[in-house]
Amino acid sequence: MTTIRVSLVDAYLLRLGAGGIEVLVLRRASGGRCPGSWEAVHGHIEPGETPAAAAAREIREETGLVPDRLYNLSRVETFYQHGPDELALVPVFVALVSGHRAVTLSPEHDASVWLPPAAAAEQVSWPRESRAIVDAVRLFATGDAGPLEDVLRVR
Repeated sequence: MTTIRVSLVDAYLLRLGAGGIEVLVLRRASGGRCPGSWEAVHGHIEPGETPAAAAAREIREETGLVPDRLYNLSRVETFYQHGPDELALVPVFVALVSGHRAVTLSPEHDASVWLPPAAAAEQVSWPRESRAIVDAVRLFATGDAGPLEDVLRVR
């Protein structure tokens, strides 16, 4: 019987660059899942972990960055994992990062690049990521969530 559970998270990293908002995209390394694909940060939620804690952990593990602020993007994606026969619910987060801190990649990735939103949306391999980038930039282009700050910010 197919299970339905919150088991994965997506996280998009944004920073203010010289030309405006930039989005971090990561290229998957050979030897793992989807080699050569360009993606945002993804990961599994560990037992006893909240989705927000999983997003923060995955950001640190995959990029070496600690966000200045973490937000709920107010969307949940779905992804069918045929191996375990699971419909995964995927809460989506946005991390705001200041400055030009160096990205330290995990072995899962072999390249990273900060891109303007339109270029990042074009670069990513998963269509859902293109849509999430549009939402993220719309909500956080000013550096916070504006009037939605009290609801979307993860404390």
